[in-house]
Amino acid sequence: MSALSRHLDVPLLVPDWQADITQLLDEHHLVAWSELPARRTQFAVSLGQFLGAQHDTEVCVFYGKFITDIETFCYQLERAIPGPLLDRRIDGPRSVVSLLRSRASFRGRPEAKYRYYIWHDADVLLRKDHILFGQIVDAMAGVAAESEFVSDDMLLLHRAVFVGSTVLDVYADDPKGQFRRWLPDAHGDPFWQVVTGVNRPPFMRYRIDALSK
Repeated sequence: MSALSRHLDVPLLVPDWQADITQLLDEHHLVAWSELPARRTQFAVSLGQFLGAQHDTEVCVFYGKFITDIETFCYQLERAIPGPLLDRRIDGPRSVVSLLRSRASFRGRPEAKYRYYIWHDADVLLRKDHILFGQIVDAMAGVAAESEFVSDDMLLLHRAVFVGSTVLDVYADDPKGQFRRWLPDAHGDPFWQVVTGVNRPPFMRYRIDALSK
């Protein structure tokens, strides 16, 4: 009974907020945070369902509680986007970047125009391995910018939503973190900045608690 009471004490989110968040995703990736796990779950699940109901849209959901290294991230990515099994690396053939770039085609159905990534509990990997976390963020934002500003193919708009505790917000405040800048290249300007011409990845910070009644 006490456990039930604790859940009932968590204020629900205000109604009909999903369209406003989706509008923010037109121009930005989102770093959404709260210290209340139940509220984070409600936010991520409801937003994912809303996005999935839109036309020409794919939603890829990552369950961050189980993502602690490159192996576990690739395991979930392989199950979110159709394609070959991956080598456990960020760049190169059969890598994270190559699968993020791919686009599934099904006979009789139009190709998707939007792909959203909803990453529950993204702070788990950030706490475990902040370097790998930054590499994955860099790859996701880089492929998104490449698709939007460089590719000659029909536009596939990629947007990522990272959901977690205030640890995510602290990382987003770090000017050296990949929510604020591209991953530096030891041999010159950052790779994605050179490829896309975009000076920094477009992330917006969002406090989920602002949606409470």
